[in-house]
Amino acid sequence: MIFRISLLLLAFMAAKAGAASIDQQTYIIHMDKNKMPDLYDSLGNSRQWYESIIDSITQFSSQEQEEEQETGFPQLLYTYETVTSGFAAKLSTKQVEALSRVDGFLSAIPDEIMTLHTTHTPRFLGLQIGKGLWDAQNLASDVIVGILDTGIWPEHVSFQDSGLSAVPLKWKGKCESGTEFSPSNCNKKLIGARAFFKGYESVAGRINETIDYRSPRDAQGHGTHTAATAAGNLVEKASFYGLANGSAAGMRYTARIAAYKTCWPSGCANTDLLAAIDQAVADGVDVLSLSLGGSAKPFYSDSIAIASFGAVQKGVFVSCSAGNLGPSISSVDNNAPWIMTVAASYTDRRFPTTVRLGNGQTFEGASLYSGKATPQLPLVYAGTAGGQGAQYCISGSLKKTLVKGKIVVCMRGISGRAQKGEQVKLAGGTGMLLINTETGGDELFADAHVLPATSLGASAGIAVKEYMNSTKRATASIAFEGTVYGDPAPMVAAFSSRGPSLVGPDVIKPDVTAPGVNILAAWPSMTSPTLLKSDKRRVLFNVISGTSMSCPHVSGLAALLKSVHKEWSPAAIKSALMTTAYATDNRGSPIADVGSSNSAPATPFAFGSGHVDPESASDPGLIYDITIEDYVNYFCSLNYTSSQIAQLSRRNVTCPDSKALQPGDLNYPSFAVNFEGSAQNNRVKYKRTLTNVGTPLSTYAVKVDEPNGVSVILEPKSLSFKKLGQKLSYNVTFVSSSGKGREGSSSFGSLVWLSGKYSVRSPIAVTWQ
Repeated sequence: MIFRISLLLLAFMAAKAGAASIDQQTYIIHMDKNKMPDLYDSLGNSRQWYESIIDSITQFSSQEQEEEQETGFPQLLYTYETVTSGFAAKLSTKQVEALSRVDGFLSAIPDEIMTLHTTHTPRFLGLQIGKGLWDAQNLASDVIVGILDTGIWPEHVSFQDSGLSAVPLKWKGKCESGTEFSPSNCNKKLIGARAFFKGYESVAGRINETIDYRSPRDAQGHGTHTAATAAGNLVEKASFYGLANGSAAGMRYTARIAAYKTCWPSGCANTDLLAAIDQAVADGVDVLSLSLGGSAKPFYSDSIAIASFGAVQKGVFVSCSAGNLGPSISSVDNNAPWIMTVAASYTDRRFPTTVRLGNGQTFEGASLYSGKATPQLPLVYAGTAGGQGAQYCISGSLKKTLVKGKIVVCMRGISGRAQKGEQVKLAGGTGMLLINTETGGDELFADAHVLPATSLGASAGIAVKEYMNSTKRATASIAFEGTVYGDPAPMVAAFSSRGPSLVGPDVIKPDVTAPGVNILAAWPSMTSPTLLKSDKRRVLFNVISGTSMSCPHVSGLAALLKSVHKEWSPAAIKSALMTTAYATDNRGSPIADVGSSNSAPATPFAFGSGHVDPESASDPGLIYDITIEDYVNYFCSLNYTSSQIAQLSRRNVTCPDSKALQPGDLNYPSFAVNFEGSAQNNRVKYKRTLTNVGTPLSTYAVKVDEPNGVSVILEPKSLSFKKLGQKLSYNVTFVSSSGKGREGSSSFGSLVWLSGKYSVRSPIAVTWQ
């Protein structure tokens, strides 16, 4: 059930409370507990410290005290002792100003009563409290999710342990001490935290502890965000300055979290990643989530592929991000078939802006700026804004005499998006229009800008510059429209990396897509939302985008499936998520690809099998399972040497002297077909085996959507199962009518096994090489 309280009603309620509280509202005050005086620290009770602070800010001058009587004295409502440091209080704006001068003050975030629903991605994915995968019995089982990232902010409310049972007996991990981190920072939710930096420091030198913590504590925010997305608690009234209001929840919000800090200001060393995955598996994690990657390389020389294969051998599910180098083809990372590779897509929520030019033209942009609209202001760009580099608004390029009080047009590139806004603000600018380059297309990023600013697509950017060239008095205004729902969705993000895989073209990558654009989740209370030093804002939740955000969604969903099907292998969980994924949006049209011309329908090289559907995945009917022996045969089919295979599998393997092995026979839930040459009737034949996990007595019939220029022959065309766990095989032959003139092109289709409520779908991607 959804309850809605409008801002108008909230204003009415405030008015009814009486004139004495008109200038007051409730704030959540975040405090640095390390600044607590020894007097209170020795008592072990921060409440007395907070009470003394409340008393201190009432000591105004006599005039201020008279004004204070009109607005009411501060009212302490709650103190936060365990999951975060601070308190809730009703304060006037002048009291907040006084509080901001207190040593130890971090931020004051206004309380809000808005729409009570999820921060959208769980609801968008079909997850409902008390039903299906989110029913109490399923959520009660213990699953441990390991996060390899930039660490974690343990005091955050998303990681409190209220209501959780004791730490699982199987857990062998621990919480390591380090800079501003101790074993006491862990609890029954965050059950483990370690930091790995020896490899990083050997290359980059000792970690600068004024920039990052030499411990599991997160200074960059990324790890805190991904951990909460996968398994953070259900937290009500979450938002980013009023945007994306709702209840924040990880996909498997009752799971335990183990944080492994492997990434530092300049990146993540493979030596550290290997050590962390090795330790995580020994500690007893069930799922590993890695929102990171590098360049594609053969699996036997890919540290993540090697370590994750060792994890899969121990029954651990591994989910990785596909990368953010789209829409370039063959840019996908983490290509190993035992890894779940996740692309990024939009939900139906956006944060629009309206840009109005002086000639009446209007354009839609996107921004997380939550302030008031700008008036119509002069526009400046490039030479009219500064010197060399001014078109990109890089550091030192803007001139105050040209920029002050104006809206600056900045092209994307060279520096970060939020950094450009910082430069405009430092130069005295009032606003910014951030324009995509041609390669960026019309994809719109919503950023937490430090001044009124919005992104605009490449086509809008062209129109803005044409207008500016047509007049010497160009003006524009920016209006911020808040949070809007109901867009066509999902759509594949343009930045999401694409297939086909350069190192494993016999497997379609990425595997699936999941929400990865404008995702709201937990954020460290000492880190600004833009990561800029000049940005003094502090928030509990932040909105960011990337395949780094889509990956933990799938990690959390895998944890949900592991709760329901404890006996399933990582490959079985992966198969269930892939074969139940959907390829149409909420309006019944094919899922669009924002990175393609005119947002054409996405292909399997953009979204793999489609968008994840967790409730359907919990009951997929059939699965394509893969054993470790299957993977070893796959290595043999790739012509890997015995030493290369041993590097991956820690097994001494002698491959059979047979040409019968082919990579396409790996029992994968999708089909990547590669035709060499242009001869007619070019053909390849693959074998697949399905395991019945649905109805004991069931018959499945096949339906094929043939790729253009390819005939697909199935044998048999129906499969009759007599019991659960039964395995039945089929052969599928792909025949090319002709590859002449099609070299380098691809065609797509699907193969679906149907029985009653079950639809077991596999995408087909055919490439002529």
